[in-house]
Amino acid sequence: MSVDTSQAPAHLTDDELRTLDAHWRAANYLSVGQIYLMANPLLTEPLRPEHVKPRLLGHWGTSPGLNLVYTHLNRVIRARDLNALCIWGPGHGGPAVVAGSWLEGSYTRTYPDVTRDAAGMARLFRQFSFPGGVPSHVAPETPGSIHEGGELGYSLSHAYGAALDAPDLVVACVIGDGEAETGPLAASWHSNKFLDPVHDGAVLPILHLNGYKIANPTVLARLPEAELDALLEGYGHDPIHVTGDDPAAVHQAMAHAMDTALDRIAAIQHAAREQGAAERPRWPVIVLRTPKGWTGPAEVDGLPVEGTWRSHQVPLSAVRDNHQHLRQLEDWLRSYRPEELFDEQGRPRPEVLACIPEGARRLGATPHANGGLLLRELPLPPLESYAVDVDKPGATMHEPTRVLGDFLEHVMRATAERRDFRLVGPDETASNRLQAVYAASGKAWQAGTLDVDEHLDRHGRVMEILSEHTCQGWLEGYLLTGRHGLFSCYEAFVHIVDSMVNQHIKWLRVTRRLPWRAPIASLNYLLTSHVWRQDHNGFSHQDPGFVDHIMNKSPEAVRVYLPPDANTLLSVADHALRSRDYVNVIVAGKQPCFDWLSMEQARVHCARGAGIWEWAGTENGGEPDVVLACAGDVPTQEVLAAAQLLRRHLPELSVRVVNVVDIARLMPSEEHPHGMTEFEYNGLFTPDKPVIFAYHGYPWLIHRLAYRRTGHRHLHVRGYKEIGTTTTPFDMVVRNDLDRYRLVMDVIDRVPGLAVRAAAVRQRMEDVRLRHHDWIREHGTDLPEVADWTWNG
Repeated sequence: MSVDTSQAPAHLTDDELRTLDAHWRAANYLSVGQIYLMANPLLTEPLRPEHVKPRLLGHWGTSPGLNLVYTHLNRVIRARDLNALCIWGPGHGGPAVVAGSWLEGSYTRTYPDVTRDAAGMARLFRQFSFPGGVPSHVAPETPGSIHEGGELGYSLSHAYGAALDAPDLVVACVIGDGEAETGPLAASWHSNKFLDPVHDGAVLPILHLNGYKIANPTVLARLPEAELDALLEGYGHDPIHVTGDDPAAVHQAMAHAMDTALDRIAAIQHAAREQGAAERPRWPVIVLRTPKGWTGPAEVDGLPVEGTWRSHQVPLSAVRDNHQHLRQLEDWLRSYRPEELFDEQGRPRPEVLACIPEGARRLGATPHANGGLLLRELPLPPLESYAVDVDKPGATMHEPTRVLGDFLEHVMRATAERRDFRLVGPDETASNRLQAVYAASGKAWQAGTLDVDEHLDRHGRVMEILSEHTCQGWLEGYLLTGRHGLFSCYEAFVHIVDSMVNQHIKWLRVTRRLPWRAPIASLNYLLTSHVWRQDHNGFSHQDPGFVDHIMNKSPEAVRVYLPPDANTLLSVADHALRSRDYVNVIVAGKQPCFDWLSMEQARVHCARGAGIWEWAGTENGGEPDVVLACAGDVPTQEVLAAAQLLRRHLPELSVRVVNVVDIARLMPSEEHPHGMTEFEYNGLFTPDKPVIFAYHGYPWLIHRLAYRRTGHRHLHVRGYKEIGTTTTPFDMVVRNDLDRYRLVMDVIDRVPGLAVRAAAVRQRMEDVRLRHHDWIREHGTDLPEVADWTWNG
């Protein structure tokens, strides 16, 4: 049922209203000052052009609404001793959040040179959107933030991720009405079907409808109220409306709405935790309608500004050159009556600070927004407990991700009481062979259940929703607030979160340079159901390009691993789960795969990142004639099969086999922390011998990573060439020229002297490929010598 506070009786005393309005006006003044001023912060003299920044950057339109939310969150946090965090969805309103943290003192605690006085205010103003200063968005530099202002669409999923397994935390989430039009935000409204009122905290969405985006009206702001209520109620929320442009009336309505919402949240949690209520609750949502650019210039150059899209960024854009604009700016700033808000030294007056909570209760000081402060080591088991036995290479087969699933089940069980590990994925946990985790935790679910359902659990910590965006947002929010997790996804469809992981990597890169930001657990991806074993689903499911996307990003923050078997997958996963401040991408198969390395060998090999498999080659102490390199499980098998064919048909040929687990090892050490020196690279691949490289993904990535190497002109890479269909597993590699027979032909073509001497061998390889083509069309299965192949080296 919708709750409308517009006609509610006065909720605040006169003193409360006066102090709240003082705080709000002070925050508005500071927001405008950050956008415009580089001197004269308290207007102690008439405003002159040289007091104004030469480049005016920032967003005013959303700032007064964000300031209102900050002010009223302060009131309820202080009055109720709440443990609270706020996600600022309209994050381009950076001036507002910076203003709030400066007023409460958390900004000065973080940056002692930005003192809470006139000198500090001058620094605060000058640094905003200024070279050598701070960004115009809410950013990692902003105390109290876990959400970058450029991330439109992700605020609500971040908020729910932050609330998971944090039962005493209330996460307010301001959602801009432009942001509300995005697909990720639309899907994330369903997160309330996964929020456990017993073990999780609460999320209070605040839908801020100021009516406009950059240049257009917003959809939700133009819906009739009854239609908007029907939408929000359909999502499972009870709307509480706050509407107006008169500050006193809006303050009263906002205070009433906040108290109503928090009373409702407390009642929901009490019913679930104390009375055992099991029905899915209807959580409150506040719908806040205030004008865009509220309290700013009503008109500029004869055109309406306040309440329109023209107030989105900088309402007065020619202040240095236009005397009328300069006078309007001064009148605007003085309309907040700064002399009432700050004393002669520029310190906020007591009335301004009356609503502010203390210590870690301040929004800019909560440790939940600096999650590394709360992070604990994961209780990971010894790998030997889950390793598969490997007496000799290629003698047994296992499904690597199923083996990993047993390992993760232990992690899930070991964190059952502390509840700080989650597995997320888009409806694929069992498909990706990780279903062993269900023995320790079911799937989070608060909606209806049927008798045929399996593993649904009101208190579960496995998160599945068929929205990669929402999975990503949940996990990011969870990690940023001090917990651990793993995102399991089909390789082809993880691309859906390309832009989200971009922002997370940027966040990590910046926070590494902020000494006050404690390291957080890494964002770990397990990409399986990969390109080479999507023969049954076909072309739509065949795309290994996420690795290319990740390898374009900050080398200090990204890692990509391609373990070739079960034990190397265990080793890599253990390393990733222990790591901090990285994005780790692990690509591994779920289908039966040969076991190549023992656990001890796997540890050493993964620590190297790339190494020679002496048992697979035919070197006899001298230099090899050719290097067969591989990265990925299927390419590794094809290389070993090719090495076996060369051993049989060209026994005099000296062949070196190199397996690469850590793809960044191919880069120069100057370009990536995991890169090899030229000496190391040449020792592994040789400076002048042919290198036939079978790679899991698009072949040009390997060329790009190794282009500066001495031996690059001898490097020949086979990989996925965007040729796929519904076919047999081996036909996928044949179609893309990654098969063992093609690799043998490449060796013959590229080793000097073999073209003539081994022409008959090359012809036999080509004949097998032709026979394969006819066989699969007649029998629907791969050639027996391929399907039944084993390593006998």
